[in-house]
Amino acid sequence: MNFPWGAFALGLAPAAGASALVLGATWLLSRRRGIYRYVDSAWGFAFAFLAVVSWLFAYGSQGTDGSRGLGDPVRAGLAAALTVVWGLRLGVHIARRGRGKGEDPRYDRMLSKAPEGTPRPRYALRVVTLPQAALVWLVSVPVQAAVLLPYGTWWVTWAGVALWALGLFFEAVGDAQMARFKSDPAHKGKLIDVGLWRWTRHPNYFGDFAVWWGLWLLTLPAAGAPAAAWGPAAATLVSPLLMTYLLVFGSGKRLTERGMAEREGWERYAARTSGFLPWPPGVWPKGRGD
Repeated sequence: MNFPWGAFALGLAPAAGASALVLGATWLLSRRRGIYRYVDSAWGFAFAFLAVVSWLFAYGSQGTDGSRGLGDPVRAGLAAALTVVWGLRLGVHIARRGRGKGEDPRYDRMLSKAPEGTPRPRYALRVVTLPQAALVWLVSVPVQAAVLLPYGTWWVTWAGVALWALGLFFEAVGDAQMARFKSDPAHKGKLIDVGLWRWTRHPNYFGDFAVWWGLWLLTLPAAGAPAAAWGPAAATLVSPLLMTYLLVFGSGKRLTERGMAEREGWERYAARTSGFLPWPPGVWPKGRGD
């Protein structure tokens, strides 16, 4: 069976619309309240909504034989469900973390650079909301492809699910450990060095990394498949590569460690703890992967 490239191209539009709808509604809320940090929690919710829209689009499409739905229904359901679970957990976690707080200093700094005479909401739309909406749409392309994929190898699919589960574990447990650590006033200004945070300085970012590589694996065909069957995987490889870049070199690890480096004990912690990939505590080869 061939991949339905025409349907995939058509599906890009409703996926983009889903992302724009969630982020646009968030911008309206932010404009009303004057707080633009809401976009952080909307990031996860946008992925969840987009996955549902893409799945509905695939299910509502007709095959060449008149059958309902394109792609394998189990794989399509998996791709959508895994994305929804990941997105909702992330969105709820960030929303709870920011409850009752004012603006995030990151957005204060970013929006303070607005040209003179440019309204803050308009500048926020241009430099925060629209780029985030575009990123959600671009990063989600493996999900948009997986819900339409009519072929594949189940052991690769389940390997992708396992990698996704590993990522969700690191994200959820790492976030819970950080929340518990910060809830103790005695830990104010200190670096967390317990649980998963002993194995990697960024279990949550590693979790994101694993989740999106796992979802991308759902687009792979069977080993030995003709070259054309690898098209969806090749076309959507930009997603995990982009996420890896953002998490390691962009707004993730690099920016976070600027603040971490100002805290007491940073040099000792960094010397014994992996910068990204989980590694047994205290035996990380210094200078590798950091």
